[in-house]
Amino acid sequence: MARSRSAQWYAGSDRNAYIHRAWMRRGLPSGAFDGRPHIAIANTASDLTPCNMHLDEVAEHVKRGVWEAGGVPLNLPVVSLGETNVRPTAMLWRNLAAMAIEEMLRANPIDGVVLLGGCDKTVPALLMAAASVDLPAVVVPGGPMITGTFRGAALGCGTDVWKLSEEVRAGTLSAAEFLRSESSMIRSKGHCNTMGTASTMGLLAEVLGMTLPGLAGTPAPDSRLLEGAHETGRLIIEMISSERRPSTVMTRGSFLNAIIALAALGGSTNAVLHLLAIAGRLGVELTQDDFDRTGSGVPLLVDLQPAGRHLMDDLYRAGGLHAVLNEIGDLLDPTAITVTGRPLADHLADAKIHDREVIRPRDEPLQDDAGIAILYGNLAPDGAVIKPAAASPHLLRHRGPAVVFDSVEDLHARLDDPDLEVTADSVLILRGCGPKGYPGMPEVSNLPLPPKLLAQGVRDMVRICDGRMSGTAYGTVVLHVAPEAAAGGPLGLVRTGDLVILDVENRRLDVDLPAEELAARRPSPEMTEAFARPSRGWQRLYVETVQQADTGADLDFLIGSSGDHVPRESH
Repeated sequence: MARSRSAQWYAGSDRNAYIHRAWMRRGLPSGAFDGRPHIAIANTASDLTPCNMHLDEVAEHVKRGVWEAGGVPLNLPVVSLGETNVRPTAMLWRNLAAMAIEEMLRANPIDGVVLLGGCDKTVPALLMAAASVDLPAVVVPGGPMITGTFRGAALGCGTDVWKLSEEVRAGTLSAAEFLRSESSMIRSKGHCNTMGTASTMGLLAEVLGMTLPGLAGTPAPDSRLLEGAHETGRLIIEMISSERRPSTVMTRGSFLNAIIALAALGGSTNAVLHLLAIAGRLGVELTQDDFDRTGSGVPLLVDLQPAGRHLMDDLYRAGGLHAVLNEIGDLLDPTAITVTGRPLADHLADAKIHDREVIRPRDEPLQDDAGIAILYGNLAPDGAVIKPAAASPHLLRHRGPAVVFDSVEDLHARLDDPDLEVTADSVLILRGCGPKGYPGMPEVSNLPLPPKLLAQGVRDMVRICDGRMSGTAYGTVVLHVAPEAAAGGPLGLVRTGDLVILDVENRRLDVDLPAEELAARRPSPEMTEAFARPSRGWQRLYVETVQQADTGADLDFLIGSSGDHVPRESH
């Protein structure tokens, strides 16, 4: 049997082995260096990532499981991205976090890793890193918070922020009352309790096969999360002995299963970017068109905000992810395995729906077709994304005049102007918000509506942007437009008053202009002046090397894997 990876550091009597062991002998038992597996716990706990603040406690329970199974657990704090706090956007640093985590996993004397994440970008970054190193790895999702209430009604964090803030702007809710809801919304530890990006990626990590089956979606305060963390610590030791790596678990079939689950769950559009990026690290063939082809016709079964009514602890109570997957089991690839080494399908047989208001049976879906739609046309030559499950049905085929904003600053300066020429039929366009232009592709695509229309009772309009939107958001929002305006995309050529045509059924997004006229136009100076022009550091590297949304917005030199081998010693 080949020598373990950690033994390449610790085994032997030479000077280097001495140094590696001696500096680690700070309370470890004498047998810690006898060849037993060393396990990193890649921990994104941070007081500035509020959704992940509890992961230190989770890590302690992982450690207990590792020790019990004969391994040596080692806490490894890694880059943590708090979606609600960091500016200009957490997406700017997803690739940085993935790169930093990858390098630390490769550089250290470890045989496997347990990945602790919760907040939106942390689970994708961890999976991207693990895929690029390909050591045995397993995820413990931090879990959603439990539901808060305000005025007797449940609050969906994120989704109800958007709803309540629009009511303030419409004049139907006082600012004081709005602020009173603030302390009610975040009731416990854990990430957003809606089917936002954090919930989506935690659940899809399990569908990809990368968590202990049944663990994803467990609420953060639930003691069963700690029980699952302990069991995950035991599992990683068995994974090492079986050489079960991310590349053997996350196959094309696993990603297609994730796309099917994304539709049935009503999950976040951000999953498109993250799954494409993870697949790119593994060399798995996956394109944005797979989301449309594979997700098309999959019914929406989960009645959760923002596409429905309920929240994540309701989903867990109602039977959880496995109950959902069991309803669509015939659509799943039966060969895709999990970190247990067994097919995902093997873990679903006993799953039952306990509340049919939260999880609908297959023959009574909320919607018959809930897959992500990929649009093409002269406004999106390389594609754009829309989530029909969160859109207004009457707007899925629409023709209206554009109202164009050249930057986020332009939007903020003019949107509330009572003299803004806009009607309910207008199409709001915000550009300069893609990976290069902002930089980092922020969650601004779900533009607020003009107050003059809110006062008229309008609550949704067609909105188009080269940025992203929060997975907790809703509305008829076309996003991820590629190429972005800052990369020369035609979104940068649209002018206010141009007629824009959205036809989701036929997967089209166009501006009603002759090709010659569009080609003859030049970008507005106001727009180009607002593009990001970083002169140094990560932002400069990012803008110079980031790819477009249609391939996952990873950096061009990070695509693929480098494995776990380190050829040179440090002394």
